[in-house]
Amino acid sequence: MQLLCAPDALAEGQSRGFLVAGLQLLAVRRHGRVHAYANRCPHRGTPLEWAADQFLEPSGSLIQCARHGALFLIESGDCVAGPCEGQSLRALECREDARGIWIEP
Repeated sequence: MQLLCAPDALAEGQSRGFLVAGLQLLAVRRHGRVHAYANRCPHRGTPLEWAADQFLEPSGSLIQCARHGALFLIESGDCVAGPCEGQSLRALECREDARGIWIEP
């Protein structure tokens, strides 16, 4: 497992991008749980954010692809609207303990 960050470095409702072992990924904390995905839209394989650490649509309830507008559920990565509807973000194994948020790239 690879350390992403300290637990308090990802606040509730916040998203952040990371580069781990050459892999671009994103993490989002929702309802106290951290969800991590490869930072690639399944539609064209492009990164999702429109600015650093900006992966969520304005309400903060969905991940949004800045290039195509596709919307993804935070909890599962499933696309619920847009050109890749029915596809999913690639989920990464993630866990959290008192020392940090950990990812299996």
